[in-house]
This record gives sequence, C-alpha cells and structure tokens, in this order.
Amino acid sequence: MLTQTILSAALLVLPAIASPAGWSYGGSKGGSKGGWGGHNGGWSDDNGVIPFTSTYSVTATPGQVVNGTTPTGGLKGAVGYYDLGLNTDLNLICYYIRIYGFKGDYVSPAITATHIHEAAKGASGPPRIAFPNPYPTGKGDERISVGCQQGPFTTGLKDNVTGVDFGANFKVSQIQANPAGFFADVHSSLALAGAVRGQLA
Repeated sequence: MLTQTILSAALLVLPAIASPAGWSYGGSKGGSKGGWGGHNGGWSDDNGVIPFTSTYSVTATPGQVVNGTTPTGGLKGAVGYYDLGLNTDLNLICYYIRIYGFKGDYVSPAITATHIHEAAKGASGPPRIAFPNPYPTGKGDERISVGCQQGPFTTGLKDNVTGVDFGANFKVSQIQANPAGFFADVHSSLALAGAVRGQLA
C-alpha cells in the first residue's frame, strides 16, 4: 500500500491500528463519542501532539446510504462514529472509527471497505481515502479502527479515463475546504452500497 502510516518520533509514534485506551482526544480520555473537542485540536499522548487544522465528528447511519442517488436503507441496526482530524500542512488525516451492529463481511472493490468518498449528500462518488477496516474489540458488537495516514493516498480503484488511483492526487485540504462534499462509510456483503454513511458537514 502506497499510503504511508506516520511513524515519526518528531510528531508521535502512532500505529495504523492501535488501541484507543489512554489516548487523549481534545481533553477527553478513551475516545468518547464527543470526539476530539473541536476545531484546531490535536491528538496527543505522553510523547507529543499532532496538531489538527480541522476536526470532524461524523455519525454514519443506514438511512443516509444511496446507490447513485437512490436510497438503499443501508444495514439496519448499524451505526458508525468517525472522529477525524486533519493536518493540511502535512496532508495527514488521523481517525478513530467505531462501528456498531455491523453484520456480514467487509466487501468493496477498493483495498478496504471503510472510506471517505467525495460526493454531496444524497449522491455517490469515488473513494479518496481507504481506512483499515474496523476490527472487533470484544466489547459487544463494537469494532474500531484507529491511526493516521499521510498522502499520497491509495484506494485501489482507478479513474477509468485517466487510469490514476482515486486517492493519488487527493489532498486533505480538499476536505477542509468543502467538508459537505465528502462522506464517510463502510461497506458490507449484506449492504454493498454501504452499511452506514455520514456527511462530514
């Protein structure tokens, strides 16, 4: 995978998938559903801070999933919480994703089934960032994915015209400039168009 996971001691040593226990999200420990605590926060532990130029707390639900522009209903009973922090200077995105009520298998033509896509509410669009799929924590039906990625990004899907990966030239500054034009989702074998979806704004 060409997407680079940040492992820089100058910022913070953070694996692509890690337990959130002990991490501080804008002042709240343990990853509360409130997210990182606002714009221009940061993700920190005892080693330092990754400063964010913007943060987003997204609730993804089945009712927001569409195929093209047709609502599909998603995966009944599922919900997702996506806490995202951007650093536009580094072209870096940090994520803490929690999925509940997921059923079936992760399925997508992309390299993972958990993404940020570019499209307005009620429309479909290409994936720009592929996250590691959330894994079961052993706490009921909770699944999580935690980490940071730095561009250039790779989704595994290419534009039919240019032959270039949909993530290759993508910058997280595009999200910050127009968060309403992007959504987070996860795909299931029982809901191919998406189990849950949530617009970033």
